[in-house]
Amino acid sequence: MKKILRIINRFNLGGPTYNAAYLTKYLEGEYETLLIGGNHEKSEKSSMHILEDLGIKPIIIPEMQRSINPLLDRIALKKIKEIIEDFKPDIIHTHAAKAGALGRKAAYNAGVKQIYHTFHGHVFHSYFSKIKTNIYKKIERDLAKKTTKIIAISPIQKEELSKVHKICKPEKIEVIPLGFDLSKFYKNKEAKREKFRKKWRIKDSEVAIGIVGRLVPIKNHLFFIKAINQVISSCSIPIRFFIVGDGEEKENIIEYINEFKIDYSTDDKVATIQLTSWIKEIDEVNAGMDIICLCSLNEGTPVSLIEAQASGKPIVTTRTGGIENIVIENKTALISEINNLNLFVENLITFINSKEKRKQFTELGVKKSKEFDYKILINNIKRLYE
Repeated sequence: MKKILRIINRFNLGGPTYNAAYLTKYLEGEYETLLIGGNHEKSEKSSMHILEDLGIKPIIIPEMQRSINPLLDRIALKKIKEIIEDFKPDIIHTHAAKAGALGRKAAYNAGVKQIYHTFHGHVFHSYFSKIKTNIYKKIERDLAKKTTKIIAISPIQKEELSKVHKICKPEKIEVIPLGFDLSKFYKNKEAKREKFRKKWRIKDSEVAIGIVGRLVPIKNHLFFIKAINQVISSCSIPIRFFIVGDGEEKENIIEYINEFKIDYSTDDKVATIQLTSWIKEIDEVNAGMDIICLCSLNEGTPVSLIEAQASGKPIVTTRTGGIENIVIENKTALISEINNLNLFVENLITFINSKEKRKQFTELGVKKSKEFDYKILINNIKRLYE
C-alpha cells in the first residue's frame, strides 16, 4: 500500500482543513495517509473537531505558523524532514502556501517521486505589498519546478496561476474543486430554522441577514457595516444582521458600528447587529437566515457560500476570487464588484423586499452545491495519484 504524507498550514476552520481531512479519511482503504500541520492562530476557530469526528489523529508542528519566521520555519522544516525519513512516503501532498513551501522543499530534497500542491486561495493579490508578492511569486515558480502537479481549486485560479502570475505552464495544473460533506445542510431545515430564530429571538416579521467567516481585513466586514447603515435607512421592513466568526478585526468592526450609531450586541441581547463569535452549528445558522452575504476582497473557494446554497439561501456577494465557479449569477446569487457599495446595497434590498425572489434562488442553489460533494473530490484525487 502506497503511503501519503499530507501537509497543511494549520488546523483552522476553513476549506483547506476540510479538503485535507476528507482526503485523509476516505483514501485510507487504498493509501496509508499521515496528516501533519500547524496549530490554528488564537483569533481563529480550531478545526480539530472535524478531524476528531472523522477519527483522524494528526501530528501537530507548533512551529509551522502562517507568518514568516526564519527561526520557526527552520525548525518546522527540520521536523518535516524527520517525519519524511521515518514515514517514508511515496506521495507528498501539500495544502496552502507555508505548507507548500516547507513541504515541497523537504519532499524534493528527500527524493520523493510524487509531489503535489493545492493552492487554496488567490494568494497574489490583496494580502501583501507588491514587493512581497513578487518575492512570493518567484519562490512559487521555483517550487513549481519541483512539483509533479499543481492543483487549482477553480478554472479562474488556474488561469491566474498560469497566465497572469506565470507560476507554471497550464499543462502542469489540474483543476479539482474542493469537496465537502454537506448532508447536514440538506436535512431538517425548518426545525433548525425554528431553533435558531427562537434562540436569538428573531420575529417572523424580521428578515435575518448573515455573514460567516474570520474577522480579518481580507473579509471586508467594514464594507458590510457600511451596507447595513444604508439598508436600515432605506428599508421599512425590520431586519437583523448576524456577524458569525471571530478574529483580529473584531474591535475595529465594533468601533465602526459605533461610528454609525447602530445598536449591536456581543451576547444574546437583541440588537440590530449581533456579533455571535463562532457557532459550530453553521447548518442551524444558515437555516435561521433569510439571506447570506460575503464581501471579501479575495477568496479561493468561499465555503460559506457553498454551505449557503446547500441550505437553500439566496446570496449577496462581491465578485472575488473563484466566486463565478461557486455560484450562478442572478440564479443563486446577486453579485456586485468589490467595494461597489451602491449595487451591493441594491442587491440586498431586492431580496429584503421580496420573499418570492428569495424563494426563486433556493432550488437551484441546492442543486449547485452538489457539485462540491466530497466523493467527487476523492475520485478526482485518486485519478491524479494513479
